Amino acid sequence: MKFGIVVFPGSNCDIDCYHVLKDVLNQEVNYIWHDSEDIEDYDCIVLPGGFSYGDYLRCGAVAQFSKAMDKVKKHAEEGKLLIGICNGFQILTESGLLPGALVRNKNLKFICDTVEVKAENNATPFTNQLKDGEVINIPIAHGEGNYVVDEETLEKMKENGQILFTYQENPNGSIYNIAGVCNESKNVLGMMPHPERASEAILGNGDGIGIFKSIIAFFEGGQKND
Repeated sequence: MKFGIVVFPGSNCDIDCYHVLKDVLNQEVNYIWHDSEDIEDYDCIVLPGGFSYGDYLRCGAVAQFSKAMDKVKKHAEEGKLLIGICNGFQILTESGLLPGALVRNKNLKFICDTVEVKAENNATPFTNQLKDGEVINIPIAHGEGNYVVDEETLEKMKENGQILFTYQENPNGSIYNIAGVCNESKNVLGMMPHPERASEAILGNGDGIGIFKSIIAFFEGGQKND
């Protein structure tokens, strides 16, 4: 399996994702510069966390116009896997690849903490190695992680199983305690928590590794952990 990590000016979690995929999980992975249009050979694209273009306009608002994003959209339309983490989630909503938007946290402060996140649907490419209803501890670090979406779309997302992760104790005010959602086709995931920062037991927390293992398991045959 081949992963590609898109690097925008201001990305700061790209190296973390690369380390987990390459050194921990022994997967083939390359960096993709934001103005590259050569991404056809990748099975899964990662949009990492950080502050793309400094978040000077609005989180993810400028990054959505990068040359690479045109190809990323095509990648997703072809049914290939795409995951956006934190700032990457913001880019996905700004690009229209996921419904809703991310706005300022309810307390108007940047939050850096480890939170409990519940897996709401383990029948997806991103969650098949998690138990249904499993609670994992994953770090968050964001100022605009408050997920909002209109009620009609929210109900549709519930029916379609698009809500993949919810907070046990809502840290930022997100509607329905949402921490991560996918598209209707289940091949695009956006989540605010950082699984790459919780993927090695030697560092004190390996809870996030299941998300990356799920992607690999899906690609290799869709094995599910009931």
